[in-house]
Amino acid sequence: MSIRTLPREPELPAGEAGGTSFDALSTARALALRFAENAVERDRLGGTPKAERDALRDSGLLRMSIPRAYGGHGASWRETLEAVRVLARADSSIAHLFAFQHLMLATVRLFSRPAQWEPWFEHTAQRNWFWGNALNPLDERLVATPRDGWHEFSGIKSFCSGALDSEMLIVSARRRNTATVVVAALPTQRSGVKTLQDWDNIGQRQTDSGSVAFEKVRVEDDEILADPGPLSTPFACLRSLIGQLCLNAIYLGIAEGAFEEARRYTLTEAHPWFRAGVERVERDPYVLQHYGEFWLTLESARALFERAADGLDAAWGRGEALTHEERGDLALAIAASKTVAGRGGLDICTRMFEVAGARATHSALALDRYWRNLRTHSLHDPLDYKIRELGEWALAGHYPEPSFYS
Repeated sequence: MSIRTLPREPELPAGEAGGTSFDALSTARALALRFAENAVERDRLGGTPKAERDALRDSGLLRMSIPRAYGGHGASWRETLEAVRVLARADSSIAHLFAFQHLMLATVRLFSRPAQWEPWFEHTAQRNWFWGNALNPLDERLVATPRDGWHEFSGIKSFCSGALDSEMLIVSARRRNTATVVVAALPTQRSGVKTLQDWDNIGQRQTDSGSVAFEKVRVEDDEILADPGPLSTPFACLRSLIGQLCLNAIYLGIAEGAFEEARRYTLTEAHPWFRAGVERVERDPYVLQHYGEFWLTLESARALFERAADGLDAAWGRGEALTHEERGDLALAIAASKTVAGRGGLDICTRMFEVAGARATHSALALDRYWRNLRTHSLHDPLDYKIRELGEWALAGHYPEPSFYS
């Protein structure tokens, strides 16, 4: 059996392609090719990828995880996350924005009652709404003050990926004089909401992950996601696991993209070291050693990711019948998958230069963007704490405690 050329295309089980004529993965692959054409230039510029966001709007991918009954494509989580992974190979900033679109939709589904999330799903499908993120529970500067039938939100939120050029926001605030977290869904253009263009980091430069300021913003009670609310049931606690698996898909896509760029450059531009005693780089024993280790890392990461994605679909299908133990098993699978993809991806993004050679460091190639993107992303949710969770399970049989990060 021959080894497939990377990047390996996703293999979805029969019947898990969304049950619709819309071919999400083909659409994602076509967009990835388009985004790759100017990914290096856009990485240098930073800022809002407006043209690429509009291309996602026009493509139909923003509604792929919405059930068909509400105008979406009814895609499984496995398929949705495979689309994230495909996009991340070419441009992890765009993949991040796309992944968070479906994470925000999952948030309203899991935290609110049908009378709230059903019309939001319908409007998103009909109008190609983009959802942005202002749910950062570790940043407590945004305060919610209860009023008569509404809440006043005042303060600021950081790391608000995709808030710029969005139609809707998921926002978390701290209820005044308590430690209670209040989560709401509201229009980005609501009076008093101001998206700030203050994102200027070394990686993920087009995710617009800056700040959003709220000045006496009126949030109606029916915009508060309180029934069942965050972290209230095992099913509602899937929200954090979906977020973790979204990051997992991005990490794996970055690693696959870095591998493929390194492989192409090695075969077309690199030369064997003079002490290797071979004429062609693909016969250099140390180069082969590196590629063998890269391949092993990617195969392991892919297998764990696919297992976790299938597990998420199974848990999602359980709905409110999902048990604490079932949720815990999924949390462990996702923690293992994300850790392998994150650490393995960082290793590939660093060592790719050892197989590509000194010329691969030319700034015009911008091959360092893979490392910068993955390094920036992985610092926001430390992998060491995922390993600690796995250790607590391995030693004492304790499931990860549900939180916004586990």
